[in-house]
Amino acid sequence: MAKRLLDRILVVDVEATCWDTGVPEGQANDIIEIGLTVLDIAAGERADRIGLIVRPERSSVSAFCTELTTLTQTDVDAGIAFAEACALLRSAYRSHQRVWASWGDYDRDQFARQCDALGVPYPFGPRHLNVKTLYSLAHGLPRELGMAAALSHAGQPLEGTHHRGVDDAWNIAGLLGGLFAAVRRTDS
Repeated sequence: MAKRLLDRILVVDVEATCWDTGVPEGQANDIIEIGLTVLDIAAGERADRIGLIVRPERSSVSAFCTELTTLTQTDVDAGIAFAEACALLRSAYRSHQRVWASWGDYDRDQFARQCDALGVPYPFGPRHLNVKTLYSLAHGLPRELGMAAALSHAGQPLEGTHHRGVDDAWNIAGLLGGLFAAVRRTDS
C-alpha cells in the first residue's frame, strides 16, 4: 500500500458530456475536462491551477454541453485520452497517495464509473472529501448549497467560468481553504 501524504489536498472538478434531454442511445457520459487545484495544507494556499482536456471515447459534445461548459467538440478532440489523464494524475500529482476533494459525490462516482467501463485503473486512493457536505456541516446550514451559492455565502467571488472544471476546482479549493483557516483560528 502506498504511503498516504497529508501535505496537500487535490481538489478536483470534472465536466462530462451532457445533454438537456437525457443520454442519447449508444452514448455515455464521458469526462471531457479534469480541473485540478492543489491546496497546500501548511500554507493554506491554492497552488497549481490545471485544466486537463479529455477526449471523449463513448460520446460527443452536444450544443447544450457547449453552452454549459464552453467546451466544443473541436476542443475535446484535441484533448488527451482518459487513460492518459488518469496516469498523469497518479504520476505527476501522486493522486493515489493524497486526499482528494470535490464538490459533492458526482466527480468521485463519474471517475469510478468511467474507469470501470473503460478498464482504466482508478487514479485516486480511498480518501475523498465531499466539500459540499463538509461546508454545510461546518456552517450549520439546514441543507447543502451549490458551489456558487456557497461562494456567495462565504463572501468569495466566483472566479472564472462556472462549469469549467479548471475554474470550479479553483473556487472549491478556496472554500475548503477557508474552512481550514477558520479551524486554525479557533485552535489558536
